[in-house]
Amino acid sequence: MILTLTPNPSLDRTVTLPGPLQRGGVNRLASVTVEPGGKGVNVARVLAYSGQPATAVLPAAPHDPLLGAIEELGLDELSALPVAVTGAARINTAVTEPDGTTTKLNEPGSGLAAQEVEAVEQALLGALSQGGQRDWAVLSGSLPPGAPVDWYVRLVELLRPAGVSIAVDTSDAPLAALANNLPDAAPDLIKPNGEELAQLAGVGAADLEEGAIAGDLEPVAAAARVLVDLGIGAVMATLGPAGAVLVTANGAWHATAPEVPVVSTVGAGDSSVAGYVLAAVRGADEAERLATAMAYGSAAASLPGTTLPTPADLPAQSAVVTRL
Repeated sequence: MILTLTPNPSLDRTVTLPGPLQRGGVNRLASVTVEPGGKGVNVARVLAYSGQPATAVLPAAPHDPLLGAIEELGLDELSALPVAVTGAARINTAVTEPDGTTTKLNEPGSGLAAQEVEAVEQALLGALSQGGQRDWAVLSGSLPPGAPVDWYVRLVELLRPAGVSIAVDTSDAPLAALANNLPDAAPDLIKPNGEELAQLAGVGAADLEEGAIAGDLEPVAAAARVLVDLGIGAVMATLGPAGAVLVTANGAWHATAPEVPVVSTVGAGDSSVAGYVLAAVRGADEAERLATAMAYGSAAASLPGTTLPTPADLPAQSAVVTRL
């Protein structure tokens, strides 16, 4: 079983434009879709689509439309574990243009009171203590107002004694707080993009990204090694069209991005995390974990709006993985 935590879940509203976004003008929409979202919910959905049981822990008010949207998915392998809170789930809007350009408008969320933060922690620990094997806990997304900026630090420290593998996928201040508390709060996996990796390692983002596009991946691997040396089990840096680099204590690998028509990048990062965890649960080595992550991320990018990939959506072309 895999647990995911989404501290700041959402209803994801995706609007598709028939042409380029006209700033300051009237834009008529080609389509509108609304789905349950938040990074941890997305990871759990992709896992469930692949036949891997997953439990999504999330704060949600009783009868929140978000819970109804999860139930309407009709996924036997996905179960929601809501923690009752007073605020409503936020609504995030993604505006997608025909060339794949996606503009996100994310609400901050209703916020959590101190007792609600504690209730979420207890629900997560309680789920781990129930019968059956718990392979991974995936902690994903932004933190809602009211949550401590170092909440992921505390969660990693709380979960570590349970013997579960831990993935953290976040950004900005929560990610910086995690880095500032290494090695005590070191997870087994983080998935920064190029800019986030540069910030964590204290190097120039432009140098990493421009080098990767030009084929020079050693600076990316070196930046990731800094974090691995500080205790993080695996750093999977996603680099857009330049693919991804995975670094562990055993070495470094680069994977190309399978060629797919990019329709919407919403959910691509979450799908990559799901692919990595899915491969890990199935006993794959680092190279296969990276290849599977790239397959799921690329599949998500080829789908419209917030549509998440199933195994049938995976690209026919596999990622090419090389050891650096």
